[in-house]
Formats: sequence, structure tokens, C-alpha cells
Amino acid sequence: MTTDHATYTAITRAREGVCALHAALVDNGLVAWTSGNISARVPGAGPGGADLMVIKPSGVAYPDLTPESMVLCDLDGNAVDDALSPSSDTATHAYVYRHMPEVGGVVHTHSTYATAWAARGEAVPCVITAMADEFGGEIPLGPFALIGSDEIGRGIVSTLTGHRSPAVLMRSHGVFTIGPTARDAVKAAVMCEDAARTVHLAQAYGELTPLAQDQVDALHRRYTQEYGQRPEGK
Repeated sequence: MTTDHATYTAITRAREGVCALHAALVDNGLVAWTSGNISARVPGAGPGGADLMVIKPSGVAYPDLTPESMVLCDLDGNAVDDALSPSSDTATHAYVYRHMPEVGGVVHTHSTYATAWAARGEAVPCVITAMADEFGGEIPLGPFALIGSDEIGRGIVSTLTGHRSPAVLMRSHGVFTIGPTARDAVKAAVMCEDAARTVHLAQAYGELTPLAQDQVDALHRRYTQEYGQRPEGK
């Protein structure tokens, strides 16, 4: 693929960023062996200004990942240069990007506690303030779908559209998270596993009481509008 300097730079930075972020999946215990993947949208990098995406190669061990091994694909899931084969979840990521233009990053893991909720076919109820902050409610359950087509992507989009959660538990499969950037999606994956573990342990000792909706709304509003550092004057 022939590219101008600005496009080449954008693709290079996306490859570097996505490669580096995969270490966070390992560091936070969210993946085993070669499972899991991260992708990032590369706006306007394709022919005619179409968006592309960069995604982890299939079956490559995490210590062996390099920026150059990240695979550049169009948003139909096709590799657009001579490279390694992209992740087996590429069609899923591509579907999300096509149908959720606000999404700039997608993460998939089989993290232990969150996947246990998916195996049980249960959403994680919003019973702690950290969940209200980060997810704006429960972590929802999406439908079962087989790997290899865009069927999983359809389930992700249908479940998360209109939902404040950036994470979805796909039934009997695992976790998918989205965000404005790939880093945001990684954060959501880390927080999803943390919440799933805490709520699982709490459930083992007795009945759970979800937070009231007005409490959830207030907590989520504070977290998204007031928490952290803001630009001066904002």
C-alpha cells in the first residue's frame, strides 16, 4: 500500500501504541498464552480517506510482539499489506468500528472472573461505587456467537448501543471492551476484571443489593464530569 508521510506516521504510531498496550493485558493477568487482542482505529489512513485498523497478529506470543508485527486491516477485516495473519477476532473488531464510529479502540480478553460470569450467563450487577463510576451500571451480558464471522461484533454492538458500559460479557466466551482510544478500552478491560472479581467474592458470602439508579447516575456523572485533572478553565 502506497502512503504519504502523514499517513505512514499515523500507521506507525498506531502499530507502536497497540503493540505496547498488549503488555498491560499480561501485566494485569487478563490473558493466557496467546489469547486476547487489542486493536486501534487509524482514521483516514485508507484509500479515499477510509479508516483502517491495526490489530494483533494471530497466535503470536506476547513476548514476540513487535510494532512491525501488528497487522494493518481495512474495516471489512482484510489485511491491506503483506504481513502476518491478523487475529481470529478481526471480523469482530472491524464490525464494531464500522457500526460505532465513536470507538477508537477494541480489546478482547478471557480474563478469569469476568469470563466466569459470562460462562454462567449473568451480567455483573452494579453493587459497588467503582462500577457505577466506570460502567454507569451493570456490566451487561451479550449473546452467544461463534468465532470467525462478524456475528460476535453484531452482538457487541446491539448490547452496548445505548448502554453506558464500555464492557460486555459475551456469553460462554469472554470480555470485549471499547473506548475512544485503545488505551481507554484497555482500562475498561482491567476495571471489568477487577469489578467481576470483587462482586464474585461478595456474592459468595450472601445476597447482593444493587445500587439504586439515582445513586448510580450521580456517581457516574461525578466520575465522568468531575474526577481527575481538567484543562485550566474547564
